[in-house]
Amino acid sequence: MTSKRRRLAAVVISAAITMAGLTAAAPAAPADPADAVRTVSYHGYRVQVPADWRVVDLEQHPTACIRFDTPAVYLGTAGAEPDCPAGLKGRTEGLHIEPLTRMTSATARELKDAKSRNSEIRLAVEDAGVLVTAAHTTATERHVRQVLGTARISDDAKPKKAIPSAPLATPQAVGPQPGDFTGKGFDACTAPSQGAMDAWLAGSPYRAVGVYISGGWRACAQPNLTASWVSNQTAKGWRLIPLDVGLQAPCTSFSSRMSSDPGTARSQGANAANGSISAAQSLGIPAGSALYSDIEGYASNASCKAAVLSYLSGWTEALHAGGYLSGVYSSASSGIRDAASEYDNPAYTRVDHIHFAWWNGAADTNTGSYVPANMWANHQRIHQYMGEVTETYGGVSINIDRNYLDVGAGSPPTPSKYWVDTFADAPVFASPTSTSQTGTLYKATNYVYCKAWGREIRDGAGNYNHWWLKTDPDVGPANQYVSAYYLSRWG
Repeated sequence: MTSKRRRLAAVVISAAITMAGLTAAAPAAPADPADAVRTVSYHGYRVQVPADWRVVDLEQHPTACIRFDTPAVYLGTAGAEPDCPAGLKGRTEGLHIEPLTRMTSATARELKDAKSRNSEIRLAVEDAGVLVTAAHTTATERHVRQVLGTARISDDAKPKKAIPSAPLATPQAVGPQPGDFTGKGFDACTAPSQGAMDAWLAGSPYRAVGVYISGGWRACAQPNLTASWVSNQTAKGWRLIPLDVGLQAPCTSFSSRMSSDPGTARSQGANAANGSISAAQSLGIPAGSALYSDIEGYASNASCKAAVLSYLSGWTEALHAGGYLSGVYSSASSGIRDAASEYDNPAYTRVDHIHFAWWNGAADTNTGSYVPANMWANHQRIHQYMGEVTETYGGVSINIDRNYLDVGAGSPPTPSKYWVDTFADAPVFASPTSTSQTGTLYKATNYVYCKAWGREIRDGAGNYNHWWLKTDPDVGPANQYVSAYYLSRWG
């Protein structure tokens, strides 16, 4: 048998869903592997990390917040009540190394085969009995993989197998979220523990909670956010506000920004929506729920506004195609005001809900001069009226942002069927961004019933199209997408 001092074969676990809320700190640039390093050891798992990464022992500091807005290594199991500021924002890179417990859906792979999901790589290192979660951005993924590649196992490590459990049906939320609700809510950087949620249910005025389910720019780790957590909270009467924090406005200094090109931004929004749908489904948050894109405040100008509204159009179109409602969280003075200024502009697809930050202390959905009262007036508003305050109920303190909701379940717009002509047999796909053909729509007059922005189809003569149409093809499953490139006549 080879020595334990070898490069690690690992079991890859599906990526955990994490959350983040929001403060401004520009993420650091990835460190050069040639820079000064130090060795961090936990349960016989030894890895070299940049010398300037913080190392936090969670056993000694059980209330420490696992946050990746600055590079760090966290050792041990997350505490039940971490002290996470509600306003954390952004992601750099870092590791969380904890004891390995019974895992589900484990797949044995080498590190080189490990997939990143929601900007995380998770490895079950059986030779040391530890689970390693590596958080990263697009810019830092390569460096994080290099760090993971330095890992070795010491002779005193105690192996533990990651035993795969039989697949179970995903627990489901009690209906679409947030559904029909009027009242107070809060959001926090990381989903509170079950004990904290129970204490706040008994003693607080809040009945809704914002959770960051997806997006590559989340700062906080999320050890509690699972399908069981979602099912348990909604069964007890909590409403959820599912949030995605990803690409930000191009006119900001944030490290993760959408393209200033409207077409590219629209495609990025669609990609973000598809990722958020996948995260929602894995958490048991059903179709009919509203998913909110978190776009932080920005100093608006014409080009920035066009990019943001194009991104939100792609976001909305893809969510509608997946059966979800769309929402946007932003500052009332920037993203929300921009959306209102183009409320009836057919060049953009309007979001279904607005979630606006205006810290005026008023628990209502009045948007003042930012948005006319007749816009998003049918139970389509959430007001974040106070930020980054610590409240205590039942002996449990959480740093939160306060929200007031007036929302209705609603439903995505019913697609209208209309007829088009295709000039050639056309391949169809499961989504506007997919590259795996699922069937064929024959050259003929065909019906389509949904339009969404997606990947570009281009020919050698320079003809191209980004629009995709949902249809029932002649060959393959129903509800597939065909590129509008193949149309010779619109209905």
